[in-house]
Amino acid sequence: MTQFVELHIIQNFAPSCLNRDDTGAPKDAMFGGYRRSRISSQCLKRASRLAFTSLGLLNKDELGIRTRNVVALLVEKLKDKGIDAPQKAIEQALAIVELKVKSKQDKGFLADDDGPANKEAVSQTEYLLFLSNTCIDELAGVIQAHYELLESGKSSREAKKAIDDCIGSASAVDVALFGRMLADRKELNVDAAAQVAHAISTHRVDRESDFFTAVDDWTEDDEADAGMLGTVEFNSSCQYRYAVVNQDQLSRNLGGDDLLARKGLLAFLRAAIMAIPSGRQNTFAAHNLPAFIGIAIHNSQPISLANAFEQPVRADTKQSLTAASVARLETHANQLSQAFGLDLGLKVLDLSGAWKGESLASMEALLAQVEAELEAVA
Repeated sequence: MTQFVELHIIQNFAPSCLNRDDTGAPKDAMFGGYRRSRISSQCLKRASRLAFTSLGLLNKDELGIRTRNVVALLVEKLKDKGIDAPQKAIEQALAIVELKVKSKQDKGFLADDDGPANKEAVSQTEYLLFLSNTCIDELAGVIQAHYELLESGKSSREAKKAIDDCIGSASAVDVALFGRMLADRKELNVDAAAQVAHAISTHRVDRESDFFTAVDDWTEDDEADAGMLGTVEFNSSCQYRYAVVNQDQLSRNLGGDDLLARKGLLAFLRAAIMAIPSGRQNTFAAHNLPAFIGIAIHNSQPISLANAFEQPVRADTKQSLTAASVARLETHANQLSQAFGLDLGLKVLDLSGAWKGESLASMEALLAQVEAELEAVA
């Protein structure tokens, strides 16, 4: 049976614009007939990926890189191996596995201090490639081994297979968790082991607007002190966040390496708990950690508790939005468990004081329990 590990978070953010739309306004959505604040799943996954490195949760060789500039990366690695001007061979290596590249003009380089700009053509893939760092290193080695053949614009079955094997690998934890799609090579796609929901506020929200002025420190007598005027839209919200990891899929994506899959899962849980989106943080500094964390390990099916907040939560003098949201979440979880005969097995860290069931004392104790249970069922 498939094992699922689910993460439920209640997190209250101070006034902020953590994830904005194309107009610069905070993202939102209609839910239950009311406008809600929203943080997109892409934003949350990006924050988690960055936390893998910033929090030291995973090593570089356990992670991947998502970029259009794989040619430039390989050029640097091959130059380190003593090969000059290897771009043609790299482009041929990508071409024989049907990954298209295009050229762009890079105006950022100068020939020398006095000379004119050198418009050096730099190749990019047509779309972002999500590859493991190990794959990039191995690909550089394959190109070096077949350099003369690739440089001449030719290929061989051996070279194609070696390049395919490199690119087809999902040995990076973040690639295995979040998946990969290659439009030109569908057989190299990786089904994501993790699903991350868009976070939504547990209550209705209204957008607010901050009118700001940037004051000029030195002005003429006839000039205004304000050098710039503008507005920034923002809101404050208590968010319900949900994510689920298919542990069996994660292990399959990592070539059956159960130890790395377990390490990757625990890293994902910690990163998802601690990571905060970076949007407009220099303006708002909304660095607010969760007030409630619930983790469930079971083999039934993924079960979001978002419908606990179909009717918006309201704050009152007796209970904060956060506490009211936690209480509503517990009531809904109990209702689903009784109605459908489920054992969600939620392990909880609650700082709001509203959870009536057992609550652990710290995040470390919570993750230790999760790790122990994962080892027990391994």
